[in-house]
Amino acid sequence: MEENMKFATVEDTVEYRLFLIPDKPGDPEEHREVLQKCIERIMTQFAPMLGPYIWQNQPFNLKYKPGKGDVPAHIFGMTKFGDNIEDEWFIVYIVKQITKEFPELVARIEDNDGEFLLIEAADFLPKWLDPDNSANRVFFHQGELCIIPAPKKSGTVSWLPTTPPTISQALSIISTHPEKILASESVRAAVNRRIRGYPEKIKASLHRAHCFLPAGIAAVLKRCPRLVAAGVQAFYLRDPIDLRACRIFKTFLPETRIMTSVTFTKCLYAQLVQQRFVPDRRSGYKLPPPCHPQYRAHELGMKLAHGFEILCSKCSPHFSDSKSLVITSPLWAGFLESLKKNDYFKGLMEGSVQYQERLEMAKNYFQLSVNRPESSHAMSPGEEILTLLQTIPFDIEELKKEEAYLPPEDDERWLDLSPDQLDQLLQEAAGKKEPEPISKGQEENYDLTQVSESMKAFISKVSTHKGAELPREPSEAPITFDADSFLNYFDKILGSKSHESDSDDLDEEDSECLDSDDDVDLETQEAGEEASVKGTLDDLKSYMAQMDRELAHTSIAKSFTTQKQMEPLSQTTNDNPEEEDSGTGGSVMTPVDVDLNLVSNILESYNSQAGLAGPASNLLQSMGVQLPDNADHRPTMVENPSANAGDTGSVPGLRRFDTLRGN
Repeated sequence: MEENMKFATVEDTVEYRLFLIPDKPGDPEEHREVLQKCIERIMTQFAPMLGPYIWQNQPFNLKYKPGKGDVPAHIFGMTKFGDNIEDEWFIVYIVKQITKEFPELVARIEDNDGEFLLIEAADFLPKWLDPDNSANRVFFHQGELCIIPAPKKSGTVSWLPTTPPTISQALSIISTHPEKILASESVRAAVNRRIRGYPEKIKASLHRAHCFLPAGIAAVLKRCPRLVAAGVQAFYLRDPIDLRACRIFKTFLPETRIMTSVTFTKCLYAQLVQQRFVPDRRSGYKLPPPCHPQYRAHELGMKLAHGFEILCSKCSPHFSDSKSLVITSPLWAGFLESLKKNDYFKGLMEGSVQYQERLEMAKNYFQLSVNRPESSHAMSPGEEILTLLQTIPFDIEELKKEEAYLPPEDDERWLDLSPDQLDQLLQEAAGKKEPEPISKGQEENYDLTQVSESMKAFISKVSTHKGAELPREPSEAPITFDADSFLNYFDKILGSKSHESDSDDLDEEDSECLDSDDDVDLETQEAGEEASVKGTLDDLKSYMAQMDRELAHTSIAKSFTTQKQMEPLSQTTNDNPEEEDSGTGGSVMTPVDVDLNLVSNILESYNSQAGLAGPASNLLQSMGVQLPDNADHRPTMVENPSANAGDTGSVPGLRRFDTLRGN
């Protein structure tokens, strides 16, 4: 359905659309020309950032898409980011910056999960917004996240549709009321926190390592560093059929290997390092012992060589290399001139080595992102590698001489994540500040009422089939429960007699709904209904009495801590034979200390987690309650729970319950 833009259906794929505002109807060809110029300006302006970027699968790209139905003509792009989620958020940053640099454009972005920007800011969304009504409401405009609101009542706001807006309606609203659709500060902060650090973050996401590679691969990667992604993916996703080509290498012979430096993204490097692989003996790729100082370089080079050999083996021996001629495109001359105007070459002398490197990078970028051909005419990575091998002159001896001047490798300690670092990452992802450690003095005087009060606040919140709400702010008023109104309501449902009810039980609206015929019916049915209600209540009392008799012969009462300051009410029980029949054994059980039992059970659950994540810690942390570390290793299970209910057994500073007992 075109009116409500569909989510991306391909797994791990992000789609982005740029619309022109104000979107006035006019000549379609003129509209197309305006959008084509916007594409050229965007790709030229962002070329310094996008050109050297190493994409996991597909690059950022834009193309013109004609209008269809209620969706006007716009600029469209789609990128499969695969296993590297950072590619998706980098695209979010790019799209946000585009709307900032080009105020006449409004952007929408979504992936196969739907409105993933709303998912990122889920803790801060207004309550009315859910997946059912979020279609065509989320946009980037002038570098800010916008959410088109929904009216509280139909017709209260003339410019807001009662149903999810169409794209045309959304563009009109953004054009006429831009200040009223700005997302809340907390929602914008959640999204901005996720893309914080770009473009400097790009460099931090790279990893440089030494690899013992065939000279041909070293030359190809020197000219086109982005092809390392295709090589890693080919090896990472290999199957037995692919490995047939690696029994005897035809393109990248092991005898031509040299030591070189290769730049990966951290995702690609992790994929390559973590794979265990033993090469076929016939391949000629032999590894030194694991204790060898250059074992990692040999292993990485062997894996990359297998990936590149797999790519080249899938190419037809008579493929046409005419597809690679970038300079034949009519757009190339204008694109190159725009790059020069935007100081892409940084004043480098034309013809110099660095100038040629940036020129080749621009050609690759132009071919993949600006002048991207249809899939049937696109060049496969293997064809591109073979074309580069035919056109790039390289001398193995010269490359061996460069081994002495290789830049140092990057530290790979980021591959090993400690529990503390993981906790910090999770805290940052959740947008929470890292809690301050609890001092020893605070442990001894820890206030347990914080635990019980937080749980009470949680219980008082709304709970529906969609889940329970966590208390966001302590100042929020709890939900109140009027027991009298609740009982009166059920009295009306069960049909109790009118003379037994107060005059306020039926409001005026209910009285007006009863006409004379209803009165006659009620009089005729009153006796039967009264008997039915009395029978229902008697049955309920009978069930409760039977449950009390069954529980009286069990030890379940001993599992709860009671209010010891209250005396047994034996005299009251003896005076009430009806309660004696209920099976309580001649005395009323002492009331249960709810707070004390609550905290005892939570702490016992917390201790049983043994420092790992669990229901108790997760629930308390979500409410902002931090318990001291478990420093005591005494067993938490006791033989008689009632005898030790006031002792947590393992959490220091949590053994005094005076505040909960009310002493």
